[in-house]
Amino acid sequence: MITLYTSPTPNGWKASITLEEMGLDYTVKAIDLAKGEQKEDWYVALNPNGRIPTIVDHDNTDFSVFETGAIMVYLAEKTGLLMPQDEKGRSLVMQWLMFQMGGIGPMMGQANVFYRYAPEKIPFAIERYQREGRRLFEVLDTRLKEHEYLAGEYSIADIAHWSWVHTYTWSGINADGLVHLKRWRDALRARPAVQRGRAVPELLDLEKEENKDTFIQGAQKMLS
Repeated sequence: MITLYTSPTPNGWKASITLEEMGLDYTVKAIDLAKGEQKEDWYVALNPNGRIPTIVDHDNTDFSVFETGAIMVYLAEKTGLLMPQDEKGRSLVMQWLMFQMGGIGPMMGQANVFYRYAPEKIPFAIERYQREGRRLFEVLDTRLKEHEYLAGEYSIADIAHWSWVHTYTWSGINADGLVHLKRWRDALRARPAVQRGRAVPELLDLEKEENKDTFIQGAQKMLS
């Protein structure tokens, strides 16, 4: 059994979708980011960085794992799923996983901060991160023109990217014309395990103004 400490964010979905795709038994402990639960001593003992998500593997001496990429690789190695066993196949998955962690995630995260949450709107910062987000989307689109999935077969690399990329409108990133990226995005959205994982710990509809305002207020508290 695994305990997942998480919140409804792209990084949280990376872990919950992975768990759902692998069919692992897990329980969910929702972390209220706006209340700062991720900074409480008991949680920092599990995750020194005070961020979500974190997993605790009770089948492995209550071993805790933080950082989404590390969580996904740990689960792939534990189950033998969503990660090729051959050297080249594994390397391809790791390359695209690192691309998400070093590029897509940070750039979209900063776009969110300056486009949605910052009390002062700084056009240079907004345009810089949205432009870089678009450039990275184009890299993905080019890759997906020749490949059904990023590393050949469906893998944790696809889950990692989709969890962020499908939120592009929230970041204000232009995805027009990226037809291969859209094909891939829609294909993953249709997967039942992706839908279940996306609803953990709750399905937050940011198209509703009341949800949007609450989410922004919570994010602003975390930035202060």
